[in-house]
Amino acid sequence: MKKILALVLCSCIVLGFSGCEGNTPSGNTGNSGNSGSNASSGNSGSGESSGGGHSQGVTDTEIIVANSAAVSGAYAPVGEPFLKGIEAYFEMINDGGGIDGRKIKFIHKDDEFDPVKGKAYLKEFINDDKVFAIVGHFGTPVVGATLNDLKEAGIPAVYFATGMGQLFNENAQGEDRNIYPVQPIYISEGKVLVTRAVGDFDAKKIGIIYTNDDAGMDLLNGATVKAEELGVELISQQVTVGSADVSAAVTSIKQADVDVIIGAAIQGTFPTVVKELAAQSVNKPVLTTYVNASSAITDAIKDDIAGKFDVYANAWVDLTSGDRAAAYEQYVEWTKKYTGSDDYANNTYAMTGWIAAHFFSEGLKNVEGDITWENYMAALESKPIQNPFGGEIDFSDGKRLGTEEMSLTIADSSNPTGWSEFKPMQSISAILGD
Repeated sequence: MKKILALVLCSCIVLGFSGCEGNTPSGNTGNSGNSGSNASSGNSGSGESSGGGHSQGVTDTEIIVANSAAVSGAYAPVGEPFLKGIEAYFEMINDGGGIDGRKIKFIHKDDEFDPVKGKAYLKEFINDDKVFAIVGHFGTPVVGATLNDLKEAGIPAVYFATGMGQLFNENAQGEDRNIYPVQPIYISEGKVLVTRAVGDFDAKKIGIIYTNDDAGMDLLNGATVKAEELGVELISQQVTVGSADVSAAVTSIKQADVDVIIGAAIQGTFPTVVKELAAQSVNKPVLTTYVNASSAITDAIKDDIAGKFDVYANAWVDLTSGDRAAAYEQYVEWTKKYTGSDDYANNTYAMTGWIAAHFFSEGLKNVEGDITWENYMAALESKPIQNPFGGEIDFSDGKRLGTEEMSLTIADSSNPTGWSEFKPMQSISAILGD
């Protein structure tokens, strides 16, 4: 049975990097130690060093990047593996001589999931440490508090550990251009879910039950746009996050006699919706976000849906197919070499850190001429970049959509992951047969 891993990163739980001492990549001090780069107050947004040529954070021997994230307190179990994934990737790059002879120096600070601290650290990274880029900007509270700061500074920011809708942009220009999301954004995923309902289930009328939070409303937003584009009817019902009673919403969807139901709810609310659908014998296929593709969700609903209907979820990672399998083996090799442990082989958060570092590095490899912010952004936009464990992302023409190329999994309690592949990794156009 095929091994599928859906990376579960929701907008209210965020990845972080660990400030563990000891086993760090070459050149990584773990603190803000970029000597000789004092900055004047404010930032011109150009990122150019006083010496001309390359932008700030770039020397003949290294390129300095940074991020802040919670690595203490409740989020440490998430943050530490994310850091290990990023550091292991940069260790691999540096062990191979770097990129065009320059090694990656990574600076990290623990913002404790506090947007005030995250905002202060970002200012230090840009103005004091003079870093070249932010890699793996972390978490809805911090990203929300600092997104405008990133745009005003003009510093490239690659990979955001949140699916918040503010990252979605179909035509990023000017101050919006330097934002490069990779992780799925709920607006984009809402479009994918409607596309799956139409392309894979021939749905003409789709029901969507969504929560009254950002995740639910962003999923609804994307689903509404795509339903209008495809000319299908979308019937929506809202439920309160964490509500124990969703019967009214389910009854309305049942009475609408829809072909497919989208569960635009995450964490504890989604199983409640599925259980009520089963209780009211609404035996229609249910599609949901990748965030719900965990064994815990399958365990919570398996007895209720048995013999009634199937539940499907998106996934943006496949560790077994072709080149992805080889990339996974490389990941396992380097995380073990870097950490001295096998503990990260199947850790979703470590894998996303690896993905974040990969996208930054791939852009760097494509730079033509001096390594400036402008040239680096042009390189990111010059051609699609392949997720080592998933599909391509195309940043050209201002597209800041996050991951749209996804596979579809089916809840399967016989699989240790709780899910098995139902449809392969496909783009929206491929799903529709275009």
